[in-house]
Amino acid sequence: MNIQIASVDSVIIYFDEVISKESSLKVKAAYKVLKEENSFIEVVPSYTSILITYDIFKFDFESIKEFLEKKLKNIDTKEEKKINLVTIDVYYGEEVGFDLQRVASRAKLSIKEVIEIHSSKLYDVYAIGFLPGFAYMASVDERIITPRLEAPRKKVPKGSVSIADSQTAVYPQTSPGGWNILGKTTFELFDKTLDSLSAVTIESKIKFNPISKEEFFKQGGKL
Repeated sequence: MNIQIASVDSVIIYFDEVISKESSLKVKAAYKVLKEENSFIEVVPSYTSILITYDIFKFDFESIKEFLEKKLKNIDTKEEKKINLVTIDVYYGEEVGFDLQRVASRAKLSIKEVIEIHSSKLYDVYAIGFLPGFAYMASVDERIITPRLEAPRKKVPKGSVSIADSQTAVYPQTSPGGWNILGKTTFELFDKTLDSLSAVTIESKIKFNPISKEEFFKQGGKL
């Protein structure tokens, strides 16, 4: 664990130099401890680090460093048996899955196989960023790992379910983006009524559930 100054009122705790399941568990365990504290203005987790913003009238760098080292000295990094499972219904169709055929061709698989592989895993949320509610999830099965598009789209529809390299995500709102689009969901990732702004947090596990076009329409989906 390495604590560094980020700004006049913030520090970053680095747990590892590489993204991995182990580093994710360290971040999640530390985040769980720190979010229960009322000592900080903001606690923002990422892949291998946590950014903490604090009150400069309560801490300076040395005192907050000492506080954090003591607080996180013996954190339990074992994965909890009880999980916060979030199921996201997805319509995997070529009308909305613009890159399904590309991913399938590159992997030498059928579109059906790509869908089965993508929806069969339980994904960890590694970080939330880029857009409010944009959850970076991993790890995608190595058989369908696909790099980002060389030329990003200027407009990716809200709800697009996508992959890029070993990660998967859902676009919480319409925006530019270069990820490979496999399908679409009506699930709302961005919710202004929640403190976290999203029903998904780094403590969540995500399961994608394939649904028919008819069910997608019933849920209010649009092509």
